[in-house]
Amino acid sequence: MTKILLVGYGRMGKLVESLAGEYGCEIAGIVDPLVSADGVDSDRWTGADVAVDFSSPDAVMTNVPALVRRRVNVVVGTTGWGSQESELRRIVGDAGTGIVAAPNFSTGVVIFEAVVAEAARLLAPQAEFSAFLHEAHHHAKKDAPSGTALALKRAMEQAGFSRPIDVSSTRAGYIPGVHTVGFDGPAETLTLTHTARDRTAFARGALAAAQWVKGRQGWYTMRDVLGLT
Repeated sequence: MTKILLVGYGRMGKLVESLAGEYGCEIAGIVDPLVSADGVDSDRWTGADVAVDFSSPDAVMTNVPALVRRRVNVVVGTTGWGSQESELRRIVGDAGTGIVAAPNFSTGVVIFEAVVAEAARLLAPQAEFSAFLHEAHHHAKKDAPSGTALALKRAMEQAGFSRPIDVSSTRAGYIPGVHTVGFDGPAETLTLTHTARDRTAFARGALAAAQWVKGRQGWYTMRDVLGLT
């Protein structure tokens, strides 16, 4: 049984809690100011195997160092802290612990990224094709473009698509997440789209990552969890 410490108890934290039993996981505690005064460095959480962090970008650089110092592996689903990744990698490496950090834990999105990268590789030599990327999320999502959109753009560039990629965002209503990548030529358009119907896909992926990273050392992504690397 993997003992999970939930860091952040918003919509995603509550979904992870509701699905934990299906993945052989037990919620060992919840770190959230609305639930408890105990922070991530409290002795109350001794015995937790993995922390699942769906808090806020500003909190990640406080939470993760405190957790890895206590030998707790971490799954980070919070986005918006990418500029500090190199520092976080150093901290995790020095602690000798394990982390799965991903902008999106959906299995479909991870595979979608691999498909998009292959399309970009195939279309890179076709100079008449330009590319665009659009993402839409609910009105409460703070970062734009989304972490997933930035990861998709990076995957396209790494696959050899060196021409500009136009990126745009929509924040409206309660959209769980839609990512569309398009390649447009003089007489035709190729589009690839991933649509999340609800947020359980992200919670399920986070739980699978928590099971997988228990006892491991190093920096990982969902590609590692799914065996795509």
